[in-house]
Amino acid sequence: QVQLVESGGGLVQPGGSLRLSCAASGFTFTNWPMYWYRQAPGKERELVASISSTGGSTNYANSVKGRFTISRDNAKNTVYLQMNSLKPEDTAVYSCYVYLGLVGGQYWGQGTQVTVSS
Repeated sequence: QVQLVESGGGLVQPGGSLRLSCAASGFTFTNWPMYWYRQAPGKERELVASISSTGGSTNYANSVKGRFTISRDNAKNTVYLQMNSLKPEDTAVYSCYVYLGLVGGQYWGQGTQVTVSS
């Protein structure tokens, strides 16, 4: 079955960096775009970044543009989110997501907590 397992979250000071990983299994990873979302307490879920199946195209929310980088290693079935210059407002649960079409369905990872605080 499809599984998405995130790791790499934690507590970091403002201005610091973290790299999140999402290990995927149960589907042909190389065929599908991947997404990172985040949700802060009391706020709606927000699309942070997306990457095409080949990695050749990426998109970012305005709030993270220039600070976050999404990438993927198709040999390892893993998508990454490098987060630099972190701000307190980046504090959220970060989850990876894949949509496998009307037949395949959509899947979320369990999420990883990122807390930016001094």
